[in-house]
Amino acid sequence: MVEARRNTFKSPKPDAPRLLAFDLLHEVNRNEGYSNLLLPAALTASSLEDRDRNLVTELLYGTLRMQGKHDWVLSQLSDRPWSEVDPGVVDICRLGVHQIHEMRIPDHAAVSATVEVARKRVGESKASFVNALLRGVTRKSIEDWFAPLADMKDPIERMSIQYSHPEWIISAYFDLLKDWGEVESALLINNVPATPTLVSWPGHSTRNELIDCGGEPTVFSEFGAHFKGNPGSLEIIRHRKAGIQDEGSQLVATVFASIAQGSSWLDMCAGPGGKAALLSSIASTRDIDFTANEISPARAELVRRVVHGATVWCGDGREIASNNRSFDAILLDAPCTGLGALRRRPEVRWRRTLKDLRSLTELQRELIEASLEVLNVGGVLGYATCSPHFAETTVQVRDILKNHPEYELVDVQPYLPAHLLEATRDGALSLWTHRHGTDAMFLAVLRKNS
Repeated sequence: MVEARRNTFKSPKPDAPRLLAFDLLHEVNRNEGYSNLLLPAALTASSLEDRDRNLVTELLYGTLRMQGKHDWVLSQLSDRPWSEVDPGVVDICRLGVHQIHEMRIPDHAAVSATVEVARKRVGESKASFVNALLRGVTRKSIEDWFAPLADMKDPIERMSIQYSHPEWIISAYFDLLKDWGEVESALLINNVPATPTLVSWPGHSTRNELIDCGGEPTVFSEFGAHFKGNPGSLEIIRHRKAGIQDEGSQLVATVFASIAQGSSWLDMCAGPGGKAALLSSIASTRDIDFTANEISPARAELVRRVVHGATVWCGDGREIASNNRSFDAILLDAPCTGLGALRRRPEVRWRRTLKDLRSLTELQRELIEASLEVLNVGGVLGYATCSPHFAETTVQVRDILKNHPEYELVDVQPYLPAHLLEATRDGALSLWTHRHGTDAMFLAVLRKNS
């Protein structure tokens, strides 16, 4: 009898793309991995064909974006509270629902292929639970599943489910946009994958070279081009003559550079070096001494690779004065919630909380005070965030002006492209993805008068 059961048992045979997608999804959701770092490395190490690579990409990024929506469906089918279900089961089910509701995959294929992943990763008994849940999902059409949303009175609750965003982010968007139609547009665009954007670096490459590689010129940045392909396949990128940078980030750097004067510039929180690369190239064409600072040794090394010999410090920006130097222009691209780049960093919407907002705004204030300490009289501070949140932007600028009367806000409008419309808030640059097709970047420029 035992021998008979052994003969009928079939070992799980998950397909490689779905298995890889689940492993990456689980690493992001449970171990705080970053999808934009994990996915390229995993695809490079794999032997998958292009079609399967595309499947992994959509499964990972798409599921991360829409998992709040998927959870709403699954929680109605589960016989136990969804928050108490095994994390592996949760992630596998999310992957399955994404195929059923968001991709052109037949229901039976989506269910059976996902169950094979469950059998491999969480075991036979839990795979049976996964199978039951996913089959339950397929018993109703997507239209029937979400028909109840039309009767929801609270727009925040409805949009949270429909567009798969935490409610606090939706509230933050409404506080700024003051229009539910615009809020819906902003949420919707966050769920649309962004086309890679290239940036030419003055003195090392030109936008025409990017266009010759197949790029399409950006609308607002004079240095950029959108590229529908793998940027890593281009020689100009591999040889570090040009980079990959969202158009909104390019605009922050170029608007800052248009206002900044003097002979010394500092990028105080350089991160992986996108703005530092462009700014250092612009600075070199003007014979300006450029310095970048980054707290992480690993990221500081990335910055060194793209600033073409400019000075790079590795240290806490809050202790920038310990370097015994002052500057004529400082860009402070402060750590923030990242609410302006949710289409590029899908897991951020689930990882950030209001508690994070409070700690980040405190860090921003400390960095601002440190930057003001090393800014020369007559110089400018560019305060930037990849977030439109009121507390991270307007409130911080108002506090600077209140606590430091020697500073004045520089109106950025005269320095913007003439066709860049509805892009300012109280004299600062305030981009929106649904309006401008860029990340929702913010930049305020303040001049020290005495």
